[in-house]
Amino acid sequence: MNNKYFDWIKILAFVGIFLALFLLWERYFQPSFQPCNINATVNCDAVISGEVSNTLGIPTPLIGLVGYVIILFAAFKKNAKLVLGMATFGLAFCLYIAFRELFELRVVCPVCILCQLDMITVFTLGILLVFKKPQKKTE
Repeated sequence: MNNKYFDWIKILAFVGIFLALFLLWERYFQPSFQPCNINATVNCDAVISGEVSNTLGIPTPLIGLVGYVIILFAAFKKNAKLVLGMATFGLAFCLYIAFRELFELRVVCPVCILCQLDMITVFTLGILLVFKKPQKKTE
C-alpha cells in the first residue's frame, strides 16, 4: 500500500513542478496569451508580478518549484518523513500566500488554488505514510 502512496506523491509532485514552471514562465516571458488572467479578481498577476511575487527576495514560484522537486526526490527515495516535512512546509507556505492573495490583495490565483489542492493531497498522503501502521499479511 505504501508504494501506491509514493506513486501518487510522484504524480502530484510532477503536477506541482508543472504548475510552478508555468508561473515562472509567465513571470519571465510575459506571453500575450495568459490563460490564468481571467479578470481583475481572478488572475495570477499577484504571484507573477504583484506584491506576493517574491518571498524573502526569492520568486515565489521558484520556492514552490524547489519544494516540489524535493518532494519528488523524497518519493523516489521512499522517505516518508521528508515527504511529510516538505509537505507541511509547502502547505503552510500555500496558506500564507492564499491569505495574502485573498485578504490583502483581494485576488484569486487559479494556478495557486491548484497548487494548494495538490499540496493538501501530498500532505494527507504524507500523514498516511508516516502514521499508518503497516498491515500484516494474512495467510
